[in-house]
Amino acid sequence: MSNLELAPSVMRFYGETVNEDSRLRSSADGRMELVRTQELLRRFLPPAPARVLDVGGGTGIHAEWLVKDGYDVALVDPVPRHVEAASAVCPATVGDARDLSEPDNTFDVVQLLGPLYHLPDPADRQRALAEASRVAKPGGLVAAAAINRYASLFEHVTYAHLHTERIHNSVSKILETAVYDGARGFTLSYFHRAEELVTELVASGLETVQVFGIEGPAWSLVKAAEQQPGEGPTDELIASAMDAARMAEPYPELLAASSHLLAVGTVPTGSAG
Repeated sequence: MSNLELAPSVMRFYGETVNEDSRLRSSADGRMELVRTQELLRRFLPPAPARVLDVGGGTGIHAEWLVKDGYDVALVDPVPRHVEAASAVCPATVGDARDLSEPDNTFDVVQLLGPLYHLPDPADRQRALAEASRVAKPGGLVAAAAINRYASLFEHVTYAHLHTERIHNSVSKILETAVYDGARGFTLSYFHRAEELVTELVASGLETVQVFGIEGPAWSLVKAAEQQPGEGPTDELIASAMDAARMAEPYPELLAASSHLLAVGTVPTGSAG
């Protein structure tokens, strides 16, 4: 296990406070995120039973569908509670994205669908991406998710409190600095611009990098409907928002409206150690 440590607020948030598995299964925008992540990754995944390393894989919510699709999945996460739950899905160990114990050139796919969220230091993010590239085979796929720089702006409108002084000031600071300090509610977090995420993957040596808006430009409408009294967003609204996400893909200017971003790239074929 690595001797690196995550910020205490991150460990406390995921180890004691929030159930990330529930968010992706129960909230409307969480379900959109899960389905769209599956949809996007399946475009690029090699055929099963390729080997997949799920770095920062939480309780195994993505490992679960990958295993069902026939992939040979291993999971690494820094939170013991997550690893215990994920062990029911696939082999899972406690570890840090910045210092993986896996050997070089081992996996066909390495996915980081969470670690970059909580590494505000660019050197830490580059280290995590370099580690992902190291343990992936030449020609292998690396997929990395990020929280969009502007997600908090849209999200706090859905809660109808962006206009309050405290939230206004908090979101303004995120927009200015790309960092939330984890003082209240959420935890220490970094918010990417799409072009920044691409630059970071390219700097780690990955090729053919592409970036997608996971939930697309209409996710906040779904979330707003869920916050209102009544039965929540209709199936028709969710279906329309999902279609908007697909239709937006050819238009990079719409990436700024998505809640999360997904970048994919390949390890150069001449990079074997």
